[in-house]
Amino acid sequence: MPISYRQLFAILRARWLVVLGVIVVVTGAAAAVSLTLPKQYRATASVVIDAKPDPVTAMMYGGVGNPAVLATQVDIIRSERVAQKVVRGLKLAENDAVRAQWQQSTGGQGSPEVWLAGTLQRNLDVQPSRESSVITVTYQAPDPRFAAALANAFVKATIETSLELRVDPARQYSSFFEQRAKEAREALEAAQAKVSRFQKEQGILATDERLDVENMRLNELSSQVVALQAISGESSSRERQAQGASGERLQEVLANPLISGLKGDLSRAEARLKELNQRLGDNHPQVVEARASIGELEKRIAEETRRVTGGVGVTGTINRQREAQLREQLEAQRAKLLRMKAVRDEGAVLVRDVENAQRSYDAVLARLTQSSLESQTTQSNVNLLSAASVPLAHASPRVALNVLVALFVGTLLAVGMAVLLELLDRRVRSPEDLAIALALPVIGVLPQPDGKVTPRVRNRSSMKERLLQPRIGAR
Repeated sequence: MPISYRQLFAILRARWLVVLGVIVVVTGAAAAVSLTLPKQYRATASVVIDAKPDPVTAMMYGGVGNPAVLATQVDIIRSERVAQKVVRGLKLAENDAVRAQWQQSTGGQGSPEVWLAGTLQRNLDVQPSRESSVITVTYQAPDPRFAAALANAFVKATIETSLELRVDPARQYSSFFEQRAKEAREALEAAQAKVSRFQKEQGILATDERLDVENMRLNELSSQVVALQAISGESSSRERQAQGASGERLQEVLANPLISGLKGDLSRAEARLKELNQRLGDNHPQVVEARASIGELEKRIAEETRRVTGGVGVTGTINRQREAQLREQLEAQRAKLLRMKAVRDEGAVLVRDVENAQRSYDAVLARLTQSSLESQTTQSNVNLLSAASVPLAHASPRVALNVLVALFVGTLLAVGMAVLLELLDRRVRSPEDLAIALALPVIGVLPQPDGKVTPRVRNRSSMKERLLQPRIGAR
């Protein structure tokens, strides 16, 4: 059955002692506990994640504005490595009182640094900024100086750890690339020595210039062979002509002055023979002598023609021999050029090996230089923004706030307690309670024992009577 506000007020008015008692007890207990709790001081320092270019790699730090980067940095600050660095930096494990607490807490098991690191982490609070790259580091402790010292120690350990996380891998890479650079340098020296040995064995000083000279020589021999082929072909044709019936029409024969003179003498002798034959007859001694002279001239012309045509054959033979020699020289030059190209190609392979080894060595050397520079850097992307100062006022317990909260909670508990007691011991607090309990209308309200009727009750009673009169008349 729901309770109206008027009934609730009636219940609270009737049980005000219980309500007041619960509120006083809860508020007093909260105030007492707040006053007895030890004071806690909170010291706050802050760091900023730098986004400027790395001076070594000249590149931006990757994803500085990414929330994952800030979350990673928060985890680093909260890590056990940073906490143990704080313990070692402040030399807390060397304190006899601290070691006694460790002995009492763990029974001497484990490491005091690990136990202290876990203890310090429980009072550490790290909060990243939502709209910037700033991370706030807060430490809470009973001593304000200790709280400030721990907050600054955590910030310092965080900066050192961030630097170590960057430098340590660089040192490992530097060692790795140093070994690779040594191997690459040995490979480069071996390739260069192989090229030098090959050039010395082949007698190569300038491969391209020598190849150009030999190419020119080959082209010259090719031109000579072509020209001599034409000459040899012409000589062969003239030789065949000389050996045939038309040998006397050769240019050498026609241009020979001796043969031309003999032919002139023959013409004159034939003309004289013809004249003598007409004048003296065939059997005349002068005619016979003229015929013998013509025969001698013809014999001499034939002999001289054979001699000249024989010279043409000798010239053709010489030309063929020269052509054969030039062809041999051409083939030898071509073979020599092919050998030189093969040597050049083999040398080019060795030179490419040297170039590849040089490029590999240069690349490894560049990475070695960069890794060496990174391993020697003293600046990380985490920088101190503000150091923690000694707090002047304690952060907890906050007595006023605790009392207000206890007052609110006590009020709720008091109201709940009054309602619970009312439900366990239900009483009639008002005419409405009676009407609800009996399910009958209220006809009138009796005055209080002192005979006084309050105006509110009188008005309510007269109103009830006015409401009930029509019903009585109807009956």
